[in-house]
Amino acid sequence: MTVLQQTSGLPVFSVDRFGAAADGRTKDTAAVQAAIDAAHAAGGGIAHLPPGTYLSGGIELRSRVTLHLEAGATLLGSTDLADYPPHEGPPADCDAGQRHLVFARGATDIAITGTGTIDGQGPAFWEPSGRPPTPPDRHWADVVTHNWKPVGNNDRPSPMVELAECRNVRIEGVTLRNSPGWTLRPIACDTVMIRGVIIRNRIDGINTDGIDPTACQNVFIADCDIETGDDAICLKSENPYGDLRVTRNVVITNCVLSCCCNAFKLGTATRGGFEDITFTNSVVHNGDVPLNERVISGIAIEMVDGGWVDGVTVSDIRMRNTRTPIFIRLGNRGWGQPSPVPGRLRRVRISGIDATGAILTSSITGLAEQPVEDVTLSGIRIETDEGGLREWVDREIPEEVAEYPEARMFGRLPAYGLYIRHARGIRVAGAEIRSTVSDPRPLLVADDVAGLVVESLDGTAPGPGTALLDLRDTRDAFVTGCRAPRGTDVFLRAGGSRSQDIALAGNALSRAAVPVETTGGASSDSVTGGGTA
Repeated sequence: MTVLQQTSGLPVFSVDRFGAAADGRTKDTAAVQAAIDAAHAAGGGIAHLPPGTYLSGGIELRSRVTLHLEAGATLLGSTDLADYPPHEGPPADCDAGQRHLVFARGATDIAITGTGTIDGQGPAFWEPSGRPPTPPDRHWADVVTHNWKPVGNNDRPSPMVELAECRNVRIEGVTLRNSPGWTLRPIACDTVMIRGVIIRNRIDGINTDGIDPTACQNVFIADCDIETGDDAICLKSENPYGDLRVTRNVVITNCVLSCCCNAFKLGTATRGGFEDITFTNSVVHNGDVPLNERVISGIAIEMVDGGWVDGVTVSDIRMRNTRTPIFIRLGNRGWGQPSPVPGRLRRVRISGIDATGAILTSSITGLAEQPVEDVTLSGIRIETDEGGLREWVDREIPEEVAEYPEARMFGRLPAYGLYIRHARGIRVAGAEIRSTVSDPRPLLVADDVAGLVVESLDGTAPGPGTALLDLRDTRDAFVTGCRAPRGTDVFLRAGGSRSQDIALAGNALSRAAVPVETTGGASSDSVTGGGTA
């Protein structure tokens, strides 16, 4: 055992004292692991990587050990899969498998710190997919990562950093780069702090999720800068290592996120519960890039595997060139269930969203037999550049009950601003949604919605023959504090035989040629208070 120095009362074990060459060519796996093991054997300590490049296969963190990468130090993942011993639990041939560059299981008081870099040499594990080029007019529904596929049978070091069933985890200051798959997954962990981490993966990297807290509790993610190909921060609910736990008490704040999938997401693996989740004070961005390199959804809250979402707060998020600002989906994929049953999605609060450069409609959609419940959108400002077509207004939208959830899953939607279907207890307050180009679709379409409140909603007039608010089979709705924009033909249209108890009060409708219209089987008394103010 070689002790280099004392830091904060902990012994420091430098990997060069265990024979590390640090030349980027010689495999230093044994030296790095020896430093970790020595620190563990001493009752706790720091495994220290001085400046240099340490070529390594899989290493395993132990309890009470900090892996510290000095500025100028790079832990460089080997491109030889044989250098990564498998760890039982997950299947070997899936996106999150058994091989990892850094792994820990059942460890307590572990950390990865410093301003050095962990580089997984990800492109060495990919090959071209051979798919034909995507026509430019389909880039809105495409993702550039599909240009690649994993080599062979998808057995690669993914997640690059996997921390399973650990307690008191700290990851701070490091740069994680070129992951072969998922980058960082704490799974079934308690008390996890991730601060000041930089993630840099290629925009076309296949399955290169940034941070995936899975079945964890008491998680704090702050001050992170993530640019990657797949989801930037994605909460999941599954546990191939053991019993499934609720994903609970997660705080994400002060982050800058960019990718060509979803910036902040719950899902897709949603076997269990998500409770008390907060995402706040962050930026989601893309530059002037092709549409298939843009973020698909800035906020994606999904429940498709029979679990539940109960208590999510999102606030103060700035988005630029995000395809879809908000996507909320309750489906019934039933992954792994012999007789799938839908889960529940409720108590979601989203406020203070300022999004420009949107090209797809935000949506809240559930199932006919299980609606999304209790969602509030407030203080939302969205500018969309989509420019829809009149034929989309009456397009039949597929249910896609068991399909993989993604904001583009329904195709083009009948509203330019917000589409709501199979939902209950939805409130839209203080929102402004404007189209920067001519768009003949309604601002808002609600279909099979009960308990809808629309308050102080402002937007762009859709043009002749189209209602600003299009309520289909909507019950117990209240519209107040709205002003018809100049050029409005119909302010509110109620349609469908199930539409009833729709009340208007305190709206300024003098600019609307027709304040209220009923059609498609809706009775003339289904709407009250539709006079011009």
